[in-house]
Amino acid sequence: MAALVWLIAGVLLVAAEATSGEFVLLMLGLAAMGTAGAAALGAPLWLDAVIFAALSGGLVFLARPAVKRRLLRETTEGIEPRTNVDALVGKRATVESTVDAHDGRVRIGGDVWSARSFDETQVLDVGRTVMVMEISGAVAVVWAEP
Repeated sequence: MAALVWLIAGVLLVAAEATSGEFVLLMLGLAAMGTAGAAALGAPLWLDAVIFAALSGGLVFLARPAVKRRLLRETTEGIEPRTNVDALVGKRATVESTVDAHDGRVRIGGDVWSARSFDETQVLDVGRTVMVMEISGAVAVVWAEP
């Protein structure tokens, strides 16, 4: 019965995380789920409490900061979630059609993106390897080292 109570508490805490976004409730929910596993294996109630305290402390003070650094980024407007395009900045791309200051296409991984050159004087020929400097809307801004 104790395992079921810990499991329900864990699920409710994880679900409540959607309203806060601070990852504290998520960590407490994961700790409660871990404690449910210990309770299901027959741990006494006092040991459940110790396990929950250790797991929640470790997750909140050790894992939470790492998760926040990985999922959030600091901008001039404040702290925002990272998006998929943030992962493209700094990647290498291959020019698919000539890229200049206004137009072009590059292949980043397996996807073809509209592109323009970071340096307005650069004209990048097909087959050249370039670096993604930023994503501006749906356009990759790329640069080739001279």
